[in-house]
Amino acid sequence: MKLDILRDLTLEELRDKEKNMRKELFNLRFQSAVGHIENPNRFKEVRREIAQLLTIVRLKQDEAS
Repeated sequence: MKLDILRDLTLEELRDKEKNMRKELFNLRFQSAVGHIENPNRFKEVRREIAQLLTIVRLKQDEAS
């Protein structure tokens, strides 16, 4: 996901997106445990996107303070 797009989102939208990404990560872990994972490389992508979201949330919170 493009960082420019993420920076334009509000804190509430970023938190919703983080929640959805964590659900996707849970589903990927579940698929992996069952042995029916379609794209194992998606783990890395989802974890990276969550980290980017958290970084942007932190920056926005620091700006607001």
